[in-house]
Amino acid sequence: MCKQKFNTALIHGGIDGDSRTGAVNVPIYQTSTFKQDGLGELREGIWEYSRTGNPTRAALEALIAQLEGGEAGFAFASGMAAITAVLSLFQSNVKILLSSNVYGGTFRVLDKVFSRFNLTYSLEDTTDLAALEKEFTPNVKAIIIESPANPLLTITDIRAVAEIAHRHGALVIVDNTFMTPYLQQPLALGADIVVHSATKYLGGHSDLVAGLAVVKTRELADKLAFVQNSTGAVLGPQDAFLLIRGIKTLAVRLDRHVENAAYLADWLAGNLEVKKIYYPGLTSHIGYEINQQQAKNGGAMISFELAEGHDIRKFFKSLQLIALAESLGGVESLVCHPATMTHAAIPRETREKIGITDNLIRLSVGIEDKADLLADLKQAIEESRI
Repeated sequence: MCKQKFNTALIHGGIDGDSRTGAVNVPIYQTSTFKQDGLGELREGIWEYSRTGNPTRAALEALIAQLEGGEAGFAFASGMAAITAVLSLFQSNVKILLSSNVYGGTFRVLDKVFSRFNLTYSLEDTTDLAALEKEFTPNVKAIIIESPANPLLTITDIRAVAEIAHRHGALVIVDNTFMTPYLQQPLALGADIVVHSATKYLGGHSDLVAGLAVVKTRELADKLAFVQNSTGAVLGPQDAFLLIRGIKTLAVRLDRHVENAAYLADWLAGNLEVKKIYYPGLTSHIGYEINQQQAKNGGAMISFELAEGHDIRKFFKSLQLIALAESLGGVESLVCHPATMTHAAIPRETREKIGITDNLIRLSVGIEDKADLLADLKQAIEESRI
C-alpha cells in the first residue's frame, strides 16, 4: 500500500482492525496476563503481561508514532505520567530548561518531585534565542518547549531551539498537546521527544485521561520502553480503545475548533472591553509568523484579559453555555482561570513576572455553533461590568 495521507492515517494508521476476526476496530483486550505455550514461548513473541504490553495499547502506540512521524510511541495513564516517564530518562545533577509559561503540572513535578533527586530546572524565555543559548551550560541535558505555550500562547521557534540544543548535546522535548500532530509535527522540526496530554484534543470528548509520548530514535525508544515497563503508569485497554476512537475524528473536529476560535478571536480583538488577547492565529500576535511556518494554523485556544471595570468572578458566573472547568480540547467549550486552576502550582510572583495575571482567562473553544458561543461571551462580558 502507498503511504497514507494524514487524514487516512488517522483512521487506518498503526494497527488497523483485527486480522484474526476481521473486526474493523481493534478489540479491547481486557486481560492482565497471557497464556504461554511453554517456558519463554510468548504468543507472537510479545504478549506476556499487560503492564509490559497489551494489544489494544500497542495499536494506539503504533498509531501515535505514525502520526507524529516517530520511531515508537508510548501510552500512559495521564499526560503527567508521560512527562514523568520522560523526565525519568535523566540522571541526577542534570538541569532541564523549561518554557517560561509552561503548564503548571510540569513545573510542579520538577519543582516538588524531581528536585528531591537533584534534577534541577530553570524557566526561560524560549523566544529569545540569543539569551537562551547562554543557558545551555554543560549540565543542561534537555529543554522542554510548549508552542503555543500554556496559557499565554507564546510561540517558540522549534527548529531554531533544536539547532541550539543539539549543538550543546541536549535533547528537545515538545509538549504538542495544544496543536496535536494534525496541526504541528515537532519531530520533523528537529525535536527528539513529543508528549501529549491525550486527555485533550486527541481524546476529544472529555471522557478519558491519558498521556502519550513519541520518540525519534531507537535508542530513546529502548530507554523509554524500559522506564514505562519499570514504573508501570500505563494506559488501560478500555481507555486505549476510546483514545483510538477519538483520534479517528481528530481532523474533522479540529477544523471546526479552529474555525470557531478564529471567529471568536477576531471579535475579542476588536472589543474595547477586552484589554489583551493571546491567539496565534491573529496577525497581531507576537510569534504569528513563526507559528505560520511551523504549524497549520493558530489552533483553538484563546487567552484574554477584560478591561478595567469588569469583575472576572461575575464573568465566570454569568456564562451559560461555556463551562468553567479544568482541562481543554473537548467538543464542548471550557473556560478556566489559570492563576487559581491550571497554574496555581507556580508561585504568584513567578506567574506575574511571566504575564499570568489574576485577570487572565483561558478559553478552550469547542465545536458548538459559533454564534451561540459568541452570544454567551457577549452577555457574560456585559454582566461582568462593575
